[in-house]
Amino acid sequence: MRVVCRGEAMKIKVQVVTITDDGQETTREIACVERQDLTPETLGLSLAEGKAVLQALQEVVVEWQMQTYLQQQRPCPHCGKVRQSKGVHHTVFRTVFGALPVESPRLYHCPCQEHTTVSFSPLTTLLPERTTPDLLYLETKWVVLMSYGLTVKLLQDVLPIDEPLEAVTIRNHVLTVAQRLEDTLGEEQWSFIDKCPAEVAALPMPDGPLVVGIDGGYVKAQGEQGAFEVIAGRSLLAFHRGEEAEAPVSSKCFAFVQTYDQKPKRRLFEVLQSQGHQLNQQITFLSDGGDTVRDLQLYLNPQAEHLLD
Repeated sequence: MRVVCRGEAMKIKVQVVTITDDGQETTREIACVERQDLTPETLGLSLAEGKAVLQALQEVVVEWQMQTYLQQQRPCPHCGKVRQSKGVHHTVFRTVFGALPVESPRLYHCPCQEHTTVSFSPLTTLLPERTTPDLLYLETKWVVLMSYGLTVKLLQDVLPIDEPLEAVTIRNHVLTVAQRLEDTLGEEQWSFIDKCPAEVAALPMPDGPLVVGIDGGYVKAQGEQGAFEVIAGRSLLAFHRGEEAEAPVSSKCFAFVQTYDQKPKRRLFEVLQSQGHQLNQQITFLSDGGDTVRDLQLYLNPQAEHLLD
């Protein structure tokens, strides 16, 4: 960053310097901010200026990364011969700092090896999704707290997103993330107590007790579907031991639609596991007398205590 002052005016130039492995430097100016009199409105960078700087910096970084990666893909990894280009198509990658158009070349496979296709796209192989994990994380996080429409407005207010966002796009991204998480979830089991009493007794000392509150309720569905039952709860870990003794108390929430979920007990078990659950750990379940919530708690922990709330 370079600052130039003339009289009472000040001009700030923001530059990016890229340095290759052999020491060659390239300088590119990405922003220029001018200031004169200090006012509340001119103090520091404005939101629009901050967005512009982040987006310009993102463009430089992504361009450098793409060029470096594509240059590495030109030689065949088996014989070293340069693979010929079949053409270039244009695509867009959506990041937290703007949507970036990039050129994605297709390369012919080298004839030294057999392949099922004639050509391939290195970028498509490496980056099959067009949205970065950071942006998917923000979309998913805020959709949990507010509607799709309000999430769109929030992201457009604080992030350098130029193209118009649609609520249906956010919804599709969230459903994709949810399905990916669902695919990694283990199989449902009748019981998750997989050790004998002697093995449980030999386990190291666990963290503090867990308290799990579970309740159910019915939500009216659209159309003629009637209503569906939702199970929701919260798991609290009293304290940590060892090196994490000063860590804050762990609190996690969970919820699912009981009539549709095929792995309710597995889902609750994974929540407990994420808090360091062990089979020799004291755990208390608080729930009403409903069959669905009572059955959910069974055979998760041999030390479990079940209380009616």
